[in-house]
Amino acid sequence: MSRNAVRASPKAVKKTDRRVRRTRDALGDALVELMHEKPFAQITVQHVLDRAGVSRSTFYTHYRDKDDLFLSDVEDFLEQMASLLSRRGEVSNRIAPVRELFAHVADWREFHGVLVKAGKIHDFLELGQGYFARAIEQRLSELPLGRGLAPTNRAAVAQMHAGALLSLLMWWLNQGTPGSAAEMDAFYHERVWSGIGRAARDRM
Repeated sequence: MSRNAVRASPKAVKKTDRRVRRTRDALGDALVELMHEKPFAQITVQHVLDRAGVSRSTFYTHYRDKDDLFLSDVEDFLEQMASLLSRRGEVSNRIAPVRELFAHVADWREFHGVLVKAGKIHDFLELGQGYFARAIEQRLSELPLGRGLAPTNRAAVAQMHAGALLSLLMWWLNQGTPGSAAEMDAFYHERVWSGIGRAARDRM
């Protein structure tokens, strides 16, 4: 019988969701640990399974291969981080959680080097561009000054500032994190609003 043929109770669904989340987290953590120890090309699915204590059949229920696992983990992180301000209904004029992102990634500096060595930094940046652009566009639609932008320009502005955010993040990491995460947040948003504010005023 397929899983779609049975309507599980909400309690059963919650328990299943927690179990799936634990399995996915264990696999993701195992892959990250292994990426610190050896080149990505040398890591096999079996290495991940042995480290996570997960069966092969369970792995292939969720992922096609180790690349799929890696990208899924990255997407989970980016989705949660990019949409943070809208999800919590923040009342500030920030369009992106720069402080939170930089603070999190500061602890991840060593992993940044691992991504570069594994040839995965491009995947991270490409996915990040999409997630942050969508979240920034949403955020602009929630803020008075952002709503002052022509609707057709909002997506373009979001793409531009998503790219600027990721470029600033990479510069910050490569320079040894000069300035605090809060300072980088202020620096970013000063430049965002100097441009957006001018564009919105010109439209009025």
